[in-house]
Amino acid sequence: MKKVIVIMLAVLTAVSLIGCSKGDKKGNAEVTPQATPTVESTPTDTPEVTATPTEESHEGQMKSYLTGLWVPEEVGNKRPFAIMFNNIEYASPQSGTKEASILYEALAEGGITRLMGVFEKLNDKRIGSIRSARHYFVSVADEYDAIFVHYGQTTYATKKIAQLGIDTLSGLSSIGETVFYRDNSIKAPHNAFTSKEGIEKGMKIKKYETEYPSDYKGHFTFYDEDTIPVSENEVSKLSLEFSSISKPYFTYDDSTKTYLRYQFGKAHIDKNTGKQLAYKNIIIQLVKEWNKDKNGYQTMDIENAEGKGYYITDGKMTKITWKKNESTKKMRYYNNSGEELTINPGKTYIALFPLNREEYIEIN
Repeated sequence: MKKVIVIMLAVLTAVSLIGCSKGDKKGNAEVTPQATPTVESTPTDTPEVTATPTEESHEGQMKSYLTGLWVPEEVGNKRPFAIMFNNIEYASPQSGTKEASILYEALAEGGITRLMGVFEKLNDKRIGSIRSARHYFVSVADEYDAIFVHYGQTTYATKKIAQLGIDTLSGLSSIGETVFYRDNSIKAPHNAFTSKEGIEKGMKIKKYETEYPSDYKGHFTFYDEDTIPVSENEVSKLSLEFSSISKPYFTYDDSTKTYLRYQFGKAHIDKNTGKQLAYKNIIIQLVKEWNKDKNGYQTMDIENAEGKGYYITDGKMTKITWKKNESTKKMRYYNNSGEELTINPGKTYIALFPLNREEYIEIN
């Protein structure tokens, strides 16, 4: 009986609960339980946090002494190579010239010019053709503490090499066949070439020091970034008539902010790359120059001397002066205020141009 009573009570309780779930009556109005409102989240005024751009890391790098650009320390601390290039039309285009950080040009005998490239890093392809040294190029190579690479030399160059104690890799020395080779498809003497492998073998045999001395200060002062000179003199084309032979000239490419080089009436390209030579900076260093002997060998006053010139970059030109002390290896350029010239980062072309032919410099 007790069991039946318990079951009946449970049923009555359930019915009561079900009735409550349908809503309470207050008079004739039905009161429906209200759900607790949900608070909708709204955007706040706090700005979205984004990553702040950080300055590019240059860990393990340094500013190049030759270009002012960032390079690996193991590259930037190495002594450069000053390599003599043939520059007659038959030997053009040369191989490897585009890899030079700095390219020098000066008159040799007979109205031809000779080129000297200053290399911070060598390519793996052939370099040349290589020609003989002239004493003024020896002096310039010494400004960079460079290893001087040439095939042949005048007696004046031999004396200058000995006087300055220049480290050389010469085609006429005992290591000539190690460093250089001949391309028999080209007429001699325009067929001597070298390579990174040959130069490195020659360096090991000679046991030359490969790094700059700890007190080396560099040849140039560079801006940290591209800087347009304050000048009203615009330069879209520059012609340098060393003589009536090669007639090199440059045109300004505004898209790359570099000067493209031409000679022998056409674009001056590097045979290895097929690309035209281009330079961020052009320096015209006016020098007193004259025939040294009856053979027409040239000489110039650049050992302990000073003079004037022009600096061209970013479509602008400014007048400069220069001063050299060969005994200290220092060659410096100065702006109109007498302060050391600061140039833009990038490759540089330097013309050692005869002062008595200044009228043959055409600027448009």
